[in-house]
Amino acid sequence: MVAFTGIPVAALDFYEDLEADNSKAWWAAHKDTYDEMVRRPMTALVAELEDEFGTAKLFRPYRDVRFSKDKIPYKTHQGAFVGLAQSCGYYVQIDPAGLMVAGGFYGSTSETIARYRAAVDDDVRGPELEKILVDVQKAGFTVGGDTLKTAPRGYTVDHPRIELLRHKSLTASRSFPSPSWLDSPRTLKEVQKSWRALTPLVEWSGQVLGAN
Repeated sequence: MVAFTGIPVAALDFYEDLEADNSKAWWAAHKDTYDEMVRRPMTALVAELEDEFGTAKLFRPYRDVRFSKDKIPYKTHQGAFVGLAQSCGYYVQIDPAGLMVAGGFYGSTSETIARYRAAVDDDVRGPELEKILVDVQKAGFTVGGDTLKTAPRGYTVDHPRIELLRHKSLTASRSFPSPSWLDSPRTLKEVQKSWRALTPLVEWSGQVLGAN
């Protein structure tokens, strides 16, 4: 295994340039830069985290444009995901702005949404989630996710946890804009620290949504 030494600043430059010219010709001319400055260090990063958090999936750089009006062929970021349960786990990404880390659950079905809302409605599990979210916000994370504009069917607008019940996905994320330590081993420690802070949210979500 190649030791992780940091993510080169050239990785951010690569994506900034890709945003300016997202073409197959540009990609072909700079594929070696992607392999060396993006894919290799990201692979080394998640390999170092594997023993504690699990095996990560490094996402493909190509966009699926078959059913999209936007035919831009390449993603302007590189993400990696460690799945602990159905659509639930840890995430790390680099893009032109810098580094981003996140955790929670990002996808859902009618069945998993029902399980999530039943847990939020529960007088033990619901307050448990509220406390977890307070803690992650204190740690510098922003809570997000897809939400309904109204109360979900079966729940009233005066429910004490109505805002959480509106969620169809629930994540917490934190961005590090072009950090000075990106190209050093400290990046590993920052991602590790962030994922540890997100573990209560990821584990709560995994217990509620169920295994893959």
